[in-house]
Amino acid sequence: MSDQYRILRPDGPIEVNIGLPELDEQSRERRGTALPATLPIVPVTQVNLFPRMVIPVVLEGKKHRELVDEVVNTNKLVGFLAYKEEPATPDGPETRDMFHKTGVAAQVLRMITSENGDLSLVIQGLTRFHTGDFVSLEPFIKARVEMAPETHVDDVETKALMSNLRSELRKVVKLSPNLPEEMESLITSVPEPGALCDMVSTILSMSPEERQGVLAALDVKERLHMIREFVNREIQVLELGSKLQNQVKEGLDKTQREYYLRQQLKAIQKELGEEADETQSEVEEFRRRLDEKKLTEQARQEADRELKRLANMHPSSSEYHVITTYLDWLASLPWEEYSEDQLDIKNARAILEADHHGLEKVKKRILEYLAVRKLNPDMKGPILCLAGPPGVGKTSLGRSIARAMGREFVRISLGGVRDEAEIRGHRRTYVGALPGRIIQSLRRAGTANPVFMLDEVDKVGADFRGDPTSALLEVLDPEQNFSFSDHYLDVTFDLSKVMFIATANVLDTIPAPLRDRMEILHLPGYTANEKLKIAKRYLVPRQRKEHGLTGSDFSITDAAVTKVIERYTREAGVRNLEREIGSICRYAARTIAEGEAERVSVGVKKINAVLGPEKITPDTALRTSVPGVATGLAWTPTGGDILFIEASAMPGKGGLVLTGQLGDVMKESALAAVSYVRANADLLKVDPDFHKENDLHIHVPAGAIPKDGPSAGVTMLTALVSLLTNRSVDPEMAMTGEITLRGMVLPVGGIKEKILAAHRAGIKKVILPKQNERDLADVPKAVKNSMEFYFAERMDQVVKRALVKPKSNK
Repeated sequence: MSDQYRILRPDGPIEVNIGLPELDEQSRERRGTALPATLPIVPVTQVNLFPRMVIPVVLEGKKHRELVDEVVNTNKLVGFLAYKEEPATPDGPETRDMFHKTGVAAQVLRMITSENGDLSLVIQGLTRFHTGDFVSLEPFIKARVEMAPETHVDDVETKALMSNLRSELRKVVKLSPNLPEEMESLITSVPEPGALCDMVSTILSMSPEERQGVLAALDVKERLHMIREFVNREIQVLELGSKLQNQVKEGLDKTQREYYLRQQLKAIQKELGEEADETQSEVEEFRRRLDEKKLTEQARQEADRELKRLANMHPSSSEYHVITTYLDWLASLPWEEYSEDQLDIKNARAILEADHHGLEKVKKRILEYLAVRKLNPDMKGPILCLAGPPGVGKTSLGRSIARAMGREFVRISLGGVRDEAEIRGHRRTYVGALPGRIIQSLRRAGTANPVFMLDEVDKVGADFRGDPTSALLEVLDPEQNFSFSDHYLDVTFDLSKVMFIATANVLDTIPAPLRDRMEILHLPGYTANEKLKIAKRYLVPRQRKEHGLTGSDFSITDAAVTKVIERYTREAGVRNLEREIGSICRYAARTIAEGEAERVSVGVKKINAVLGPEKITPDTALRTSVPGVATGLAWTPTGGDILFIEASAMPGKGGLVLTGQLGDVMKESALAAVSYVRANADLLKVDPDFHKENDLHIHVPAGAIPKDGPSAGVTMLTALVSLLTNRSVDPEMAMTGEITLRGMVLPVGGIKEKILAAHRAGIKKVILPKQNERDLADVPKAVKNSMEFYFAERMDQVVKRALVKPKSNK
């Protein structure tokens, strides 16, 4: 009988070891002789090899190739040693403490090299060994080893344990569906108890620690006791699984028997002319509800098909509830139910004016839609996108539009949505499937023409579940959405009468095909005067009501509100302003509740005591009072902002340092500015040799905030010229624009937001590119009248306008 074998565990297919060569006499002798003093070590995550076993092994990587080269060229012996814990990284440092003490020495019988360079070895386990110190770690592990021979006593107890183990293993073979019947003869034919234990370890479901424990057990009798415990555990698991399987089979047989009996009962009732059962009554109820709806022809055909299936189905069937849920959705949707539009233009204008201050462009667009709708009732709904910074009233504007038009209002938030099924729904084949958010919202609205707001459309994500923005392409296309198909309904639904309104803070993150389907309406930030009016008309009354105050209890002066706007909330919208007003109202409520006063009036002097120190200090003049500092204008997703650019010179050899977490485009603008100054030193009245003995440092404060874009080029060049000519920049002036190496000033975007930010910061003068002069048409008239604008085509014009008289040498 051959003493080599290969058996896989029952959680996988059984493979019979055919064609492996018998060991030669040298290999048989080596099994009982001493090992070399050192062995190359292959680290493994768990024990898969025992003595006498023949298994294939695949080794990957350069390190293992060098190990195999040495093994094949010497004595063909290699050691396999398991980690105590799986290493965190494959290439991490390895120490002796990371490994178990006992391993298995093996002989390489065959080696095959694959096309990708991996090595496939056929190895046979020879004997157990104990490891000592590691001799080397590179290019592979080599350790001192010592044979670990088994201790075996052939007494009566050992024979009894062997006999009991064989009988228990026969039970495992009968209960396990993955083990072949030939395993019984193999169990009987293995005479050595130690070999039998090692073989059984490979077919049982054991943890790596348990298998390592069997390997480390040198006392054969102790190993027999361990294996018996594992075999008994395996028998309990297999018996329980068999019991559960029989119970499931009995349940299925019972369900089928009941189904046949109910079908026979239904036939008997039909012959006797008795009333229909519960299923028939539910079918009739669905048919009545569907008849009341004006379903499309396609939807009606699908409904009739499902009704026919339902009539022939038992209520206990799993498909029964799937069909009833589907029919309930079909009967609940507003197929031809429309709310009547209020086409009174004057009334609509009054509602929009009462709810929102400003936003003239949006109000004008809504009134135009109503006017066209009045002349052409069959007009398709527009697809509007309200783009602007947070807090300017985009979401609340949707409710006002619905109220002005007399329509229902529904809103879904798309922020963070990453699953396409959120829009199109899941197919009915999935358990718990539902329609997408579009169909669900229409069911809640009860009409097929609501004002539908898609909030935060710029924050939709995409991952392995699909791209929701691609699903929105059909929804937001007037030429396609008349036949929108939800995966759950699997019939078309007309969305052409729905008025879709999307909101976004930025447009760059919206895919171009989706952005092309929408009409973009920009909502800029508010001026200080507009914020004051909004606070008086909306914010103060609302916060007063929410905090239980009345007009006779609490009042706040216009000057106090203005101070809050200018010194506590420099923002494009009014969200933070409302929070600060809420803080003032809480102060008034506490004062009245404690009995300190019956009425609270807040003026300018009380603001600091209520809200604390001022959060914003007008420091533009202070920061630009020295040469080398210029004020620029920037665009951000939350509106416009101002930024200061500082330039400094120090002894050096013409180096340039850029700090402030600048993006690549902004760094290139700085390099272009330096190159222009060096090339036009005479024109700018700068020392032409300034770069030979000086290093330049350009810094943009608020260094923790990333900054990028070309519009700071004009400001950087102005700061450099200011430094090198010892002339300060006009403290009341800010600027924006892109520069070229030839000194041209190119147009930039976000002009309206930038000018509003300059106005909020108290800037009186602004330098803009000449080609941006047309963008002033969008700036509020009050802001334009309070500021001076200068338009430049070349950088020498900017420098001439921005710099003041030179400072003294002191």
